[in-house]
Amino acid sequence: MTTQAPPSNLLPLNPEQLARLQAATTDFTPTQLAWVSGYFWGVLNQQSGAAVAAPAPAAEVPTITLISASQTGNARRVAEALRDDLLAAKLNVKLVNAGDYKFKQIAAEKLLVVVTSTQGEGEPPEEAVALHKFLFSKKAPKLDGTAFAVFGLGDTSYEFFCQSGKDFDNKLAELGAERLLDRVDADVEYQAAAAEWRARVVEALKARAPVAAPAQLATSGAVNDIHTSPYTKEAPLTATLSVNQKITGRNSEKDVRHIEIDLGDSGLRYQPGDALGVWYQNDPQLVKELVELLWLKGDEPVTVEGKTLPLSEALQWHFELTVNTATIVENYATLTRSESLLPLVGDKAQLQQYAAATPIVDMVRFSPAQLDAEALIGLLRPLTPRLYSIASSQAEVESEVHVTVGVVRYEIEGRARAGGASSFLADRVEEDGEVRVFIEHNDNFRLPANPETPVIMIGPGTGIAPFRAFMQQRAADGAQGKNWLFFGNPHFTEDFLYQVEWQSYVKEGLLTRIDLAWSRDQQQKIYVQDKLREQGPSCGAGSMTAPTFMSAATPIVWRRTWKTPYWK
Repeated sequence: MTTQAPPSNLLPLNPEQLARLQAATTDFTPTQLAWVSGYFWGVLNQQSGAAVAAPAPAAEVPTITLISASQTGNARRVAEALRDDLLAAKLNVKLVNAGDYKFKQIAAEKLLVVVTSTQGEGEPPEEAVALHKFLFSKKAPKLDGTAFAVFGLGDTSYEFFCQSGKDFDNKLAELGAERLLDRVDADVEYQAAAAEWRARVVEALKARAPVAAPAQLATSGAVNDIHTSPYTKEAPLTATLSVNQKITGRNSEKDVRHIEIDLGDSGLRYQPGDALGVWYQNDPQLVKELVELLWLKGDEPVTVEGKTLPLSEALQWHFELTVNTATIVENYATLTRSESLLPLVGDKAQLQQYAAATPIVDMVRFSPAQLDAEALIGLLRPLTPRLYSIASSQAEVESEVHVTVGVVRYEIEGRARAGGASSFLADRVEEDGEVRVFIEHNDNFRLPANPETPVIMIGPGTGIAPFRAFMQQRAADGAQGKNWLFFGNPHFTEDFLYQVEWQSYVKEGLLTRIDLAWSRDQQQKIYVQDKLREQGPSCGAGSMTAPTFMSAATPIVWRRTWKTPYWK
């Protein structure tokens, strides 16, 4: 039997395709031809089914970019809470730390929210410096298609209150972006203002952005390296103070303590570069003195966060007594009509100068008045935890955390005064006593990921603390990178903090070089910044900007590509 192909005009194949098909199947048996026929029929059905099952492309849901610019963690906590609120509202949100934000993409942002604190003299947090600089440069793009909101955190006791928030808010508007809401500037007790602002932001964004599909929500709302722990500033761990050792000499003008805290089996984790938050109690003697100066008894009932407490208990546990502010001085002067303080009202510089030199209890002593308990509470700010740079690595100390505490001690007209948290740790918590703590993570202050990268560490005074942690970690990692430490204090014999440890690191070769500055051991005072100037060429001043000296509160790690002569 002869089989003829049908006319080409009835086939879905052109002559060339038909010829290739016939050539490919010339030696196929009938069974094989039947199998191939079924195979291609199955392929056809799979393709058709897939096409039918494929969902229609979803409408693009705009991402809300939420930037957290935090110095001590408060701004980050507000941003995290807002992220959770937005996700609960089924909005597509991405939370990113300011230091990780690719700021050149800002022109593409449609919905932008910034939560920022302020540090120093009205400067942005360290992690936001690059973004701030970019927005204030000629490279900043027009933002005509962007809508934004800003929440600023600050402290009214400082001159440049919430300046970073004001900067971001004004500059974004200047670049053409549209304000979703007016900026909010929050003081130390920011929680209520933040909660109200978050609710308003969610409603404003719901009106601008459609609800995201579940699949989109699953891939949005990602956070860059945000740490989670059951123990937080609001819910601290009750740990045990195990060691309290003075590490300055008998004749030192400074009282510096090495404090070790046992975290037990809490599982609390930290990294070198993080800080330890410490909740403290005011000195009962200070509370007693203040209460008596105001002709109060201490048992008067006052309301604190919805609870009724005796005045003395409220003052000891809930209010800041050791740091005065211009606002407190001004309000006290106005409330008491103090003849000595009223002339300061309206003069911001004089108010700040007086507050810096005069603790609250001495302000009351010098300008006595009679206040009721609620009026006193109304003057004061809520007690906030103190942060200390962590001076240990868990690679070495495991379930402990170490801090280096400079105890604040001074006199006002012969009366001894002390810092709230530092004297609490040094004087009022006995060994094996309880202390409430939490970890404040700082991803902007870390050892380099490459263990061969050399590091320069600059830490005068108690600013040496984080570098003790760094060296413990480098030792545990077997890091090959060279390490150079600059340290300074008044006297070699009295104030060389952790002297034996540094000398041991030098002997072992882990600490490649150490430069020391003793400001009072010779007629001409020598400080760490003088040592930095001396070593400018070795530190790479010829190839990069010379280092900026930073205070002990903000020690720096300076990394660079090394050259052998630097270590000679």
